[in-house]
Amino acid sequence: MSEPQITGTPAPTHAAPDSPQRNRPRWVDLPVEDDTANLREGPDLHDQCLGLLPLVGVWRGLGEVDYPTIEGPQRFGQQIVFAHDGRPFLSYESRSWLLGPDGEVLRPAARETGFWRPQPDGREIEVLITHATGISEIFYGKARDLRSWEIETDAVVRTSSAKDVVSSHRLYGIVDGGDLAYVDERAMEGQPRQPHLSALLSRVAG
Repeated sequence: MSEPQITGTPAPTHAAPDSPQRNRPRWVDLPVEDDTANLREGPDLHDQCLGLLPLVGVWRGLGEVDYPTIEGPQRFGQQIVFAHDGRPFLSYESRSWLLGPDGEVLRPAARETGFWRPQPDGREIEVLITHATGISEIFYGKARDLRSWEIETDAVVRTSSAKDVVSSHRLYGIVDGGDLAYVDERAMEGQPRQPHLSALLSRVAG
């Protein structure tokens, strides 16, 4: 898979000026540590997660979705949150919304939630992602270097009403200027694995 890049989609601005002072909403009255997406607040990042440190934060920007089984390409906005509670994993949450030709918001789109579980060797990663569309995926992958991570599905579980997703391959990377880019290749609905999603996101908190 090629390095993360966006084609046909305007790049977002770089990190928000006040991003170091911002965080995800948190429950301060929990009896245990809540997740934090700002390394300046909350519990210390677990040593096992140091290889994922650049991902921690709240990211927001633009992307493009395309596939032979949908009418496209279509542009979307997206927010991704990588957070932690001091234990050896990151929580992951993604929300997206479809955009019209003039950038207007049309409707809510895909949602994902899960966990990134770095292993003691510092390179291997286990990733669990569940989609609101009835799909759960188990990825295995590794840190390619200090700024990029590659994961591929080992198993895909689907409900009876979900799309026939067979496999997924994702590459995430911190690109020049500090933005987060990713690409997703997917085999589904009888199609061979091919590019499906790409996005470029800027840090808005953390």
